[in-house]
Amino acid sequence: MACNFKFEIEAEDPACGARVGKVTTPHGAIETPVFMPVGTQGSVKALSQEDLCDVNAQIILGNAYHLYLRPGTETLEAAGGLHRFMGWDRPILTDSGGFQVFSLGHLNKVTPDGVTFQSHIDGSRHVLTPERAVDIQISIGSDIMMCFDECTAYPATREAATESLRMTADWAARCKARWLEREVNDQALFGIVQGSTYKDLRQESAQRTVEIGFPGYAIGGVSVGESKEEMVAAVEWTAPLLPREKPRYLMGVGPPEDILEAVERGVDMFDCVLPTRNARNGSLITSQGRVNIKNAVYARDFGPLDPGCGCVVCRRYSRAYLSHLYRSGEISALRLNTLHNVSFMLHFAATVRQAIRAGRFLEFKREFLHAYTAK
Repeated sequence: MACNFKFEIEAEDPACGARVGKVTTPHGAIETPVFMPVGTQGSVKALSQEDLCDVNAQIILGNAYHLYLRPGTETLEAAGGLHRFMGWDRPILTDSGGFQVFSLGHLNKVTPDGVTFQSHIDGSRHVLTPERAVDIQISIGSDIMMCFDECTAYPATREAATESLRMTADWAARCKARWLEREVNDQALFGIVQGSTYKDLRQESAQRTVEIGFPGYAIGGVSVGESKEEMVAAVEWTAPLLPREKPRYLMGVGPPEDILEAVERGVDMFDCVLPTRNARNGSLITSQGRVNIKNAVYARDFGPLDPGCGCVVCRRYSRAYLSHLYRSGEISALRLNTLHNVSFMLHFAATVRQAIRAGRFLEFKREFLHAYTAK
C-alpha cells in the first residue's frame, strides 16, 4: 500500500548520530529533531490553536484512548476528523492507548487478544484490541498512528519484560494487517519497541518490529520510573537497530537534557507532558535551568523570566509579575507559563537542528548543559 508519508535525512553531524530530517505528511512537513506538544484530549492544556501556531508548533499529539471515550469516534467522524473538530490544520500524531493501559492498570485486564478496561469517566466497560486501536485512530484521522503496545512497567522481571515485548510484537503484526486492510494512504503507522532495561530483549523487540515493517519506529517503555542512565542505555541499544531511512521516535521523553542524549544517538521525535504540566505547577524551563516561579525570591524580581528567550512572555512580563499571577491564582498564569514552556521547547529543538546542520552538535550540547545545570 502506498502511504502519503515520507522521511528524508537532510544533514548529519559527523561526530555522532545526530541528524536533521524532514517528515512529510498530508497536513504539512515536520523538521526533525522535533518536540511535539501533547494535546491528549484534542487540546494542549491552557493554549489555543492560535497560540500553538504563533510559537510554530509543527505537530501535536492526541490520545486515542481518551478521544475514544470523549467525545467519541462517532462525533469525530461526523466532524470530519480531529483536525476539523479542533480547528488544527497541521500534523497530528496519536498514541494508541497502550500507555493508558499501563497507567490505569487497576481498571484494566490484559490478555493476548487485547485489553478489557473500565472507563475512568463513567465506569463503563470497553474492549480494546490492536484492530480496534487502528480503527479508532482512523476515525480520529491522525497523520501518524501508533501500534497498540503493552507498555512494560518498571521495574520489570525478565519474564514479565519478555512476555510484554512478545505481546507487543504480536499486536504490531495485527495492527499492520488492519492498517493494510483499511487502505488509509493518508495515515502512517509506527511500530513500537519494548524490552524494558534488558539489552537482549530490546534487541529482540527491535528485530521483530523491523521485520514486520513500518513507515516509522518508536522506542517505548521509557519514562516509566527508570533512571536517566537506564533510559539512555535503552536508546543506545535500540536506535542503531532501527532503519536509518525511517524516523525514530522516543515516546514520553521531554526534559532538554534527555532529548540531547537521544538526539546524539540518532532519535528524531520527542513528546512529553512535562512542559505543560510543570507550567501549571509553576515550574518554568529557562536556559539557566528550572525556575519555580512561586518562590518568594521572585516577588520583586523585575527582570525577564529568561533573558535569552524571545517568546512573548519573556519579552513582555517580569518574573515578579508572573510570580504574582501564579500566587494569586489567576487563570492567565496557567496560560502564560504554558506558553513560555512550550515556546522554549520548540525553540530549543530549532537550535538543536541548527547545531546539527553546522556540524557542532556536541559543542552545542556541552554549552547548553553547562548553562542549564549551572545552579
